[in-house]
Amino acid sequence: MAVQILPTLSKLADVEVEFLDQYMGSTSRPVDDEVLDATTGVHYSALRLEELNMNGSVSGEDQPTTSGVENGHQEPFVIGVAGGASSGKSTVCKMIIDQLRDQRVVVVTQESFYYGLSDEELVHVHDYNFDHPDAFDTELLLSCMENLKHGKAVDIPNYNFKTYKSVASARKVNPSDVIILEGILVFHDSRVRDLMNMKIFVDTDADVRLTRRIRRDTIEKGRDIKTVLDQYSKFVKPAFEDFILPTKKYADIIIPRGGDNDVAIDLIVQHIRTKLGQHDLCKVHPNLYVIQTTYQIRGMHTIIRDAATTTHDFIFYADRLIRLVVEHGLGHLPFKEKQVITPTGSVYTGVEFSKRLCGISVIRSGESMENALRACCKGIKIGKILIHREGDNGKQLIYHNVPKDIANRHVLLLDPILGTGNSAVQAISLLLKKGVQETNIIFLNLISAPQGVHVVSKRFPRVKIVTSEIDFGLNDDFRVIPGMGEFGDRYFGTDDYQSSTPFFCDEKNRVRLL
Repeated sequence: MAVQILPTLSKLADVEVEFLDQYMGSTSRPVDDEVLDATTGVHYSALRLEELNMNGSVSGEDQPTTSGVENGHQEPFVIGVAGGASSGKSTVCKMIIDQLRDQRVVVVTQESFYYGLSDEELVHVHDYNFDHPDAFDTELLLSCMENLKHGKAVDIPNYNFKTYKSVASARKVNPSDVIILEGILVFHDSRVRDLMNMKIFVDTDADVRLTRRIRRDTIEKGRDIKTVLDQYSKFVKPAFEDFILPTKKYADIIIPRGGDNDVAIDLIVQHIRTKLGQHDLCKVHPNLYVIQTTYQIRGMHTIIRDAATTTHDFIFYADRLIRLVVEHGLGHLPFKEKQVITPTGSVYTGVEFSKRLCGISVIRSGESMENALRACCKGIKIGKILIHREGDNGKQLIYHNVPKDIANRHVLLLDPILGTGNSAVQAISLLLKKGVQETNIIFLNLISAPQGVHVVSKRFPRVKIVTSEIDFGLNDDFRVIPGMGEFGDRYFGTDDYQSSTPFFCDEKNRVRLL
């Protein structure tokens, strides 16, 4: 059932956005310079474009791929933006980029994939239809988009609209969280459409598009009005009716008036943010919650995953991440409404925290999460479980000390790494034997391997799993990759990376800091 926001709705009076079932020429002008600059590499929306170099990196360093499947991250969100020439597609793309401040966005324009004209075609360039599907190298476009979606950097042709040929210096485009493919005919080929997660059609009145074209071509290109109108009637208008307008039926969202439709752009961006914050595994396991990533979270992960990070820095940034996970986990506890009187004598209606709560840490890595829990929950009781690892698959419960009334409490189970899931299964099984309800258990960790998520969710589908990142998987030694090594050793300073930690032994063989 299609949902349509009609123009009679109060604030949305000027908006008509259609969500279809799938979701619940002459020479076209070059794209705006700012959007075109973004196609040279990953565009960090929160930064100014001039801060990026031509490889899409900051400070001259290559940026890591964060959305390709090769390094364990989910595929990028691909948006197709189609519509007639001068409809406002570039403006829509720029507005989406500006609002997605916490995401990496890259723009690929269909105009970059025009075929170069032969010498014979150049002689009759005014008779060449640039708005026809055959004017584009769709096979090359499809190849580039498939590579980007699979986390591979690509070289986008650099088409020169004065010589009507691609120049030698291609633009390198890196993978990103969001890929926007913009062009008049990006919906024409079904193979390209199938790569898109969202399809937007910018629907602007023909008179408005013609007015924009006349103003642009006469002012920017120095053409006379007669030439512009001749080209419009000969190529642009027929191509729009024959090839572009029919693809409107494939759109998930139709935006009237393009960039002038602020409310429609806001709705689109909200939907994109919702999709980006939902890891693919969350769709399979509704009990899995991955906290929404930001540059701060990604930066902290970069530090604690670096083998060269000192113990002091590892502890500092791990504690910050743990605190975020704990706070997020607490948000899943039951609350009840409560009214209080403020110092001004006013009534404030809020909520009251659940008081029947305890933490259980899996020794010893889980003990690193206790301080964050105590900082968030004053006076909370914390128990401990020790599970001995016997080889890769065997787990043996060695010791446990939990509150006597644990059956009447909500339990936050603490273990920073969810790998195979075997330790978690042992710990949760013990809690269930102690009378804890499965729905009252929230499992908190920093990183999770998909295998571990599957094991725990299959065995205990009502246990909530809260994590900050989903890693690629497990290696042959059943270690999480890319991972961060042995968390407990690194956190408590007993790791093998002592070359990066300033320790030395004195004459009595006592370990001291330099």
